[in-house]
Amino acid sequence: MSVATRLDLTLRLVQGSDRVSVSELSQRLGVSEMTVRRDLDALETQGLVRRVHGGAVATRSRGEDAGFSAREPWQAATKDHLGSAVAALVEPGSRVLLDAGTTTVHVAEHLAARAPLTVAVLSLQAALCLADRPGIELLVVGGRSRPGERSFVGPLALRTLESLAFDCFIMSIGGVHAADGWSEFSLDDAAVKQAGLARADRTIAVADATKLGVRAFSRVAPVDAVDCFVTDRAAGSSGTHPSGPQTLDALREAGVDTVLA
Repeated sequence: MSVATRLDLTLRLVQGSDRVSVSELSQRLGVSEMTVRRDLDALETQGLVRRVHGGAVATRSRGEDAGFSAREPWQAATKDHLGSAVAALVEPGSRVLLDAGTTTVHVAEHLAARAPLTVAVLSLQAALCLADRPGIELLVVGGRSRPGERSFVGPLALRTLESLAFDCFIMSIGGVHAADGWSEFSLDDAAVKQAGLARADRTIAVADATKLGVRAFSRVAPVDAVDCFVTDRAAGSSGTHPSGPQTLDALREAGVDTVLA
C-alpha cells in the first residue's frame, strides 16, 4: 500500500467514526502503531483530523458542506484512481457532460487521453484542466458560480443544459443510499444533476466509498437512475465502510453496473 493510499484510508476510517484509536487503525491497516501516529500527524497538519489521547477525531463531518478547496486534498490518491477508471469508460467521439466536484476534476485530467471528445463542464476547475487540450472541444455551461464550490448552478445553467444533448453524463454525488437513492447537500447542485440526467443517454456516477450509505439534504434521483457507478474497493468491505456492501447490493439489484476501481 502506497503512503498516499494509506493516508486516504486512514482519513476515511477516522471520518467514519466519532473517535478511532491508534491501536484500531493499526489493526485495520496492518501497519505499526508508530506508522499510524506518523500518518495522523500528517493529516492533522493538513487540518483534516485532530489528535486526541490515544487516537484521533475528524475535524469535519462526512456530511459537512465544506468548500472545494477544503475538500480537494481529501483522499486525492483514491480520487485520481477513480478518475482514471471513469475516463476509461468513455468512448472517443462522445459528447460528455462533466459534473462539478473534487473527484470529477481528476476525471477531467484523464479524459484528455480519450480524445476526440466534446466535453461540457459544470465547474471552473474542470474548464481550466481541459482548456487547450488537443482533441478536446470544450464547452463551458455557464451560470452562477456557487461561492466556495466554483460549480455552475442556477437558471442560466439549467436553460443551457435543456438545449443540449449528451451521450454521457459523468455525475459526482454527495451521497448514495440503498433506499433513498442519489442525493446532494445543495438544492442548486441537485437541480443541475437532475437536468444532466434528463439530457444524457447514459450516466456514470462516481464517488469514493465514504459517500455510500449517506443521505444528503436534497434527493436527486432513485438508485436506478444511473447506468454505472464507479467507486473504490473499500466500498466492498464492511470492516472499512459498514454501509458499503449493503448499498452496492441495492445498486446491483436495481440494474446499476458497479465498478470497484
